[in-house]
Amino acid sequence: MTKQEQQLTELLTPTVEAAGFELVGIEFVRAGRHSILRVYIDHQDGITVDHCATVSREVSALLDVEDPIPNEYYLEVSSPGLDRPLFTPAHFAKVVGQIIEVKLAIPADGRRKFKGLLTQIEDDMLVVEVDGKLYRLLMDNVDKANVVPVF
Repeated sequence: MTKQEQQLTELLTPTVEAAGFELVGIEFVRAGRHSILRVYIDHQDGITVDHCATVSREVSALLDVEDPIPNEYYLEVSSPGLDRPLFTPAHFAKVVGQIIEVKLAIPADGRRKFKGLLTQIEDDMLVVEVDGKLYRLLMDNVDKANVVPVF
């Protein structure tokens, strides 16, 4: 998570929680003049379009007042979905034994992308089995990670 995403998470968490939801994570995607701020929310009973609209209004009002992003951007509020993004060590711990995709900021073993079974977490390392080989990936080096849905 970038420093800006961490600051936005700290700013938005109380507002999302006050609305009755969990802030799963934030992605800020720079795309020239039209960047996107994605806010993922969850609730034990699931997420509806109305929930997203409620949180969007609350978050938008806070962002208008605080103005933490100087450039133009679009705000998207969404459920994590089946391909749930993974942001924190707790998120990874919940999906041990499942297939995940990981993109690293800095290559490890000559590659940046890994898709395999998350076998365990050792301290600050993810242990991912890809094609029968175990890779130890530093959590701080993870640029993006998500669960691979199995149908």
